[in-house]
This record gives sequence, structure tokens and C-alpha cells, in this order.
Amino acid sequence: MPSFRNSGVEIAFDDLSPQGDAARTMILVHGFASNRKEGWRRTGWYAALERRGTRCIALDQRGHGESEKLYDPEAYGREALASDVVALIDHLGLGRVDLFGYSMGARTALAAALAAPDRIGHLILGGVGERLLEPRVEGAPTDAMSQAMLAEDPETISHPMLRSFRHFADEQGEDRRALAAFVQAKNPPLDVEAMGRLEAPVLVVAGQRDDGAGDPDGLARAFPHGRGITVVGCDHFSAIPHALTKAATFDFLDGMLDDPFGDRF
Repeated sequence: MPSFRNSGVEIAFDDLSPQGDAARTMILVHGFASNRKEGWRRTGWYAALERRGTRCIALDQRGHGESEKLYDPEAYGREALASDVVALIDHLGLGRVDLFGYSMGARTALAAALAAPDRIGHLILGGVGERLLEPRVEGAPTDAMSQAMLAEDPETISHPMLRSFRHFADEQGEDRRALAAFVQAKNPPLDVEAMGRLEAPVLVVAGQRDDGAGDPDGLARAFPHGRGITVVGCDHFSAIPHALTKAATFDFLDGMLDDPFGDRF
């Protein structure tokens, strides 16, 4: 397992290069309670990128997978998470890369792109939409998720979504105490003005039935070169492995999407 340290925190990653010269390099950032193998390898992204001759790099975000587990919420601020991505680019001596974050990983990917815009060729934000722009209310939602992670018996968790995340964390063998700290991190609102200055092409893609994401077009319009795609028939969890999400992503990277918003795959 390759790894490196960023500000003293060990970050695990995979670095998969195709035979011969890679056409491009993509970094993948998984979502909450997931990890690089569950979020990207099992869902077919490693294989799909290999077939395209793309160098595929996926990290375990701090507190997840095989990366270091920390129990102070301050260790999981958005700036720290983004710095892990930028530090990985530096560690591998990469130039400009494509960056794809899904769900919570989309927040990290966006923050990394804003922190180091000269390092990002294309940015893909998956499992999110216009609700990402809504102010996050501190307190109840994060407290409930934290309590769900720490509950002795997951069957005592009444909310279906919270119970689902708890079962998912257990299935992946994740450190639930680290996840509880992760969701308690305090972050400032997203810098919408900085998003409006981001020159990289941005794809926002979410499932049609992903109620937690909202309309991808609404978020895509925050960027000068944004593009929104809705994957018909998919929810938050079924969109990431779906062939249509891969098709939209690869068409975007290949410059094959038209200018107007509102496509449905």
C-alpha cells in the first residue's frame, strides 16, 4: 500500500498506470464512510480509466480506509482535506490533473481546485447539485450523523438515511469514532465568488432521484465553464457505478458535450 504524509497525517492511495504513456491523469476522491476501493474500484472506475489509457490515482481521505484515523473534529476541516489532495499531486510530481470527487468527496475536490486552480485540468463533481450552495446548518444534522456512528446498536437509529450510512460504515470496517469526528468539523460557507473565477471546465453530475443533491444545473451555473448532467433513474448510491455516469464523464473529458445546460443521460 503506497502512502505519504501531509502535515504529519498518513494518507493511503492507489496509483494505477496503464501500459505505455498515460493519455491523462485523474485523481479520485471518495465520499463519506467509503474508501478508495469501495468508492472507485468496486464501482468499475479503476477498470474504466485503465481501458481509456488514463493514469488513475485514488486516495483514502483522512479518517477513512487505510489512511490515518484522527479523533479531533478540527483535523477534518475542508481546508485540511483539500490539502491532502494537493499534497498528493506534489508527492507524485504531477503537473495538471483531472479531479473527480463524489458526494462528500466533491466538496473536497472543489476546495482543492479552488486552492490550486493551476493544477486542475477538468473538475468533476458527482452526487451533488444546487443544494451544495445552500448554507450548512450547524448542529442537528451533523450531531445526528455523529450519534449514528457512535450508537451501540444500529437498529436503534430511527432515520433510514442515518441507519443506511451506519450499516455502510460497518460493512466497510470503517473507524466509526473517526467518522463521528469527521462530520463534526466546522467549515466556512463555500466561496461562490471564487467558484465564479475558476477557469477549469466543471462537470456536475447527479442521479435524477438524488434528492439530497438537488439540480446539477443549478450548481454548474456557478462556474464560468460549468456543465450539469442528470442521470435518469438513479439515486445517490446507484449513480456512481452506472455506465451513464461514466459515459457523461468521458464525453465531458473528450470535449463532446454541448454548451447548453440540462442534459439527461
